[in-house]
Order: sequence, then structure tokens, then C-alpha cells
Amino acid sequence: MDELIDRLDAEGNYTGQTIIKSDAHRLGIFHPTVHIWFYTRSGNLLLQQRGKNKSTYPLLWDVSVAGHVGAGEEILEAAVREIKEEIGLNTPKESLIKIGVFKSTQNHDNAIIDNEFHHTFLCELKTPIQNLNKQDSEVESLAMIPLFTFAEEVWGLANTAKYVPHSREYYKTIIKSIKELL
Repeated sequence: MDELIDRLDAEGNYTGQTIIKSDAHRLGIFHPTVHIWFYTRSGNLLLQQRGKNKSTYPLLWDVSVAGHVGAGEEILEAAVREIKEEIGLNTPKESLIKIGVFKSTQNHDNAIIDNEFHHTFLCELKTPIQNLNKQDSEVESLAMIPLFTFAEEVWGLANTAKYVPHSREYYKTIIKSIKELL
């Protein structure tokens, strides 16, 4: 879905201008996104398998919930909205723990240039996975994976081909931050 988003400069500062998302991806314009990683007290991580019709990384496993921030939308509001849209949970803003903003630049074969700043949050999942309601147009599947297994696969580089290729440092930060909360 095409939507109006805010333009950022290469340092992640708002420029005061907006752009259509498809144009931002075509031209490589920086813009804000949200990433929300859900974990359980028992040490599991909720992953989503991207939809088969996604223009980038179809069917690869990725962050629990992710999405673009609409023009003029507050970051936390965008996070709460994306959680509701993608997995059907009503999540209070107070339950989101921000762990950082990560600059990401990815050039894709289909002429998409993803220049984004991921505002990244952790949130404890207190709802059983079978009670989540995935957004079929965006999410192919949901799965719980032990944090230890996830760390071996993305940080230890044991099975990276099944995941969206975020940087090792990004994945390390996610894993370490969740471990600190357990």
C-alpha cells in the first residue's frame, strides 16, 4: 500500500518534507520505520515470515512486527498501529521498550532502495501465539523460536539464509537486549 511518509536526511533528522513511500523506495530517500521484537519470559522470540507477495525478501523470517511511520505520525503511535495491523494485538505504548534507532541501507534487485531508520522496540508477549491474528496480506506465518536458537542462526551465522539480512550488529543488539530483560 502506498502512503505518505516523512523524509529524513542521511543522519535521521526530519526534513519537514513528505514523500510517497514508493517514490522514497525508488529514489532512495531516507524515512522512518518501526521494528517491534516480541519475546516471552521463557526465552522465546516471535518471528514473522514475510508474505509471499512482498516486493522485498518474500517468505524470509524477520522481526515480529515492522512497518513504515506515516507522515506526521508519532513513532510510538506507528508501533502500536503496526502491532494491531500485523498480529491483532492491542498494545499499550508503555509496554514498548525502545532500544535504539538503526540506520539501514539496502539496495534490491527490483530497483528498490531501502534507506530507513528503524526505531526498534522490545515488548513482552503475554498472549499465546495461537491467539494472534496475522495480517494475511503482509504476514505468511508466525513462529516462536528459542532466543538461543535465533542467536546461533543469525549471530553465529549458522543459518542466515532464512532471515532478512539485517546487520550482525543489529541482530546482536536485539539478542543482548532481550537477554538483559530475561
